Amino acid sequence: MATIRFYALKETFNRKPLKFKEKGKHSENFGKNVFNHNAMRQYMTKQAFKSVQNAILHGTKIDRDIADQVASAMKDWALSKGATHYTHWFQPLTGATAEKHDAFFEPIENGNAIEKFEGTQLVQQEPDASSFPNGGIRNTFEARGYTAWDPTSPAFIYGTTLCIPTIFVSYTGEALDYKTPLLKALSAVDSAATSVCKYFDKNVKKVISTLGWEQEYFLIDEAFAKARPDITLTGRTVVGHSPAKGQQLDDHYFGSISDRVLNFMRELETECMYLGIPVKTRHNEVAPNQFELAPVFEETNLAVDHNSLLMDVMEKIGKRHQFKVLLHEKPFAGINGSGKHNNWSLATDTGINLLSPGKTPMSNLQFLTFFINTIKAVNDNEELLRASIASAGNDHRLGANEAPPAIISVFIGEQLSNVLQELKGVTKGKLSPQEKTDLKLNVVGKIPDVLLDNTDRNRTSPFAFTGNKFEFRAVGSKQNCANPMTILNTIVAKQLKDFKTEVDALINTKKLKKDEAIFNVLREYIKASERILFEGNGYSKEWEKEAEKRGLSNNKTTPEALKAKVSKKAISLFEEMDVMTKVEAEARYEIEIEEYTMRIQIEGRVLGDLARNHIVPTAIKYQSALIKNAQGLKDIFGKDYKTIAKEQLELIKTISDHITAIKSKTKAMINERKKANKIEDAEKQALAYCNKVKPYFDEIRYHCDKLEIMIDDELWPLSKYREMLFTR
Repeated sequence: MATIRFYALKETFNRKPLKFKEKGKHSENFGKNVFNHNAMRQYMTKQAFKSVQNAILHGTKIDRDIADQVASAMKDWALSKGATHYTHWFQPLTGATAEKHDAFFEPIENGNAIEKFEGTQLVQQEPDASSFPNGGIRNTFEARGYTAWDPTSPAFIYGTTLCIPTIFVSYTGEALDYKTPLLKALSAVDSAATSVCKYFDKNVKKVISTLGWEQEYFLIDEAFAKARPDITLTGRTVVGHSPAKGQQLDDHYFGSISDRVLNFMRELETECMYLGIPVKTRHNEVAPNQFELAPVFEETNLAVDHNSLLMDVMEKIGKRHQFKVLLHEKPFAGINGSGKHNNWSLATDTGINLLSPGKTPMSNLQFLTFFINTIKAVNDNEELLRASIASAGNDHRLGANEAPPAIISVFIGEQLSNVLQELKGVTKGKLSPQEKTDLKLNVVGKIPDVLLDNTDRNRTSPFAFTGNKFEFRAVGSKQNCANPMTILNTIVAKQLKDFKTEVDALINTKKLKKDEAIFNVLREYIKASERILFEGNGYSKEWEKEAEKRGLSNNKTTPEALKAKVSKKAISLFEEMDVMTKVEAEARYEIEIEEYTMRIQIEGRVLGDLARNHIVPTAIKYQSALIKNAQGLKDIFGKDYKTIAKEQLELIKTISDHITAIKSKTKAMINERKKANKIEDAEKQALAYCNKVKPYFDEIRYHCDKLEIMIDDELWPLSKYREMLFTR
């Protein structure tokens, strides 16, 4: 194994950057491999084009005759681009994407063949897919699962395959993917937000949820990754001593990008342009060899698809540049992990960002309505929002002084906090003409002057307002954005629905004017949501104590956090908003809790293998060399050898102590794992892995890492942090 490591080191130092030359301007390449608006206009009949546009904008159904026309146009376009196959591209509950390729080719009589693709093949397929997680929704022998075309996300070509974004459902109609509940949540927030918008602008017919994700990731040389079984099997290092220099100097952050990394980024961006992914920003992140990529805002469903696609594309392009792309939330101990900040807002079909302050009191009243309702939604559902980002990988980040804590809170900045305090003082009931004027001019009317985008990004806040959007900063880097976006849009939809009901009741029963009714309801919401607002240091112990006093949850582990997804409150919410049924919600809980168990189980097995089969034998080999050296000194110096060989003897003893500790703790971990494996209840098994098995990881690692800095560098079998993080 040591030979592999040194081969990797030599290979890495001899690397020459793979040069990549962009082909044309990004603007010219954008969307070339996407069956977008322009491509549809060119290849479709007017009738088919209109039908697809109505499906995208208004959710109308496309009949089979039109589907045949769309399929024919899509096939002709794909063939003109060199495509040979097509696939229904979907997002099962594994967190990855899935595809099964079929050729356009079809034999006909007389030994001939044609390219064929019809509406039935476009609209629906039965990919079997019986082995995907289903949470008990269907038995393995009940293999039927169906993919159905999502016309709101355009088809695209990757390589020589036409990829058609689809939903994935069971034979009985339950969702088996991330996309289906997301589409329902987006429909719910559209309906609820549009109704509220009518208070301010009767012309609003649709509200669109928007998302701008920021993807963080690490790059290491693939040769070093191959010399690390833990990276290969778990995506992270389960052992490894910190290098002398990590991120202490902050010199990597926004630093100059190396040629090799830049060539990777340039090819990635070019591929993204062809696929219609509007990437715009790239930079070095805080940790060594950590980077970030971010696009322009898009409609949420499309943004989720693009992020899922991006993660696939990154891996493939990384291989061409001899890089291993690490998307795990915590691939290296002692330096920052990676997140995926989800910047969320709502926009109207009239071009208004509902979370952006305006230039008039009326537009600012609209802004405050959506701003305060979002805060109220988070306050009332903070445990559910925390559950939406729960994973074994993200548990390493949340609360680790590098990412938002496991306590969900909202940061809005000092000036908006003052605005809410003034609104809280609004007189309950009817307002006098003078009170209305003062309120609109002195509070609501001043927001554009006050809010000079100085709502600073509190990096310890999980959910921060940043000028014209909320930034959900606690999402994990490897996570599918659909999960947190489904929850966020659902809770906001529910809150806006309740808000509309309360305002209408005040107007109809109390005979209040519209503005008076809105102010009265918002005033109560501010009071009810004060506990969720926090402007200070989310990493501090003081905040943990204060949050507990406020009644906020602090679910630090995934098994703790996930319970909120199947609470009576959560299931009632999902059913009321028609986002998920009870069966679907419980199935997702079952899948996520089992996934947590399996990931900890795999990490435990990998750690045990490394400790017993790689590290301990290497330590014994080095210890044997020391013993031989000490024996030689004894032969030369006789009874004085203990003084002369003092350091060697102490090192031999220390190595023995670490070996003993590793063997005993690894054995204890394996025993606990065996006990956990016998537990049939999925929730209890996850808790056993969390509380009984996982604590041994750090204990075993401690002794392994101590041995790393004692043993001859030429003997150590694993790529070291200093090699992976500082060699390009």
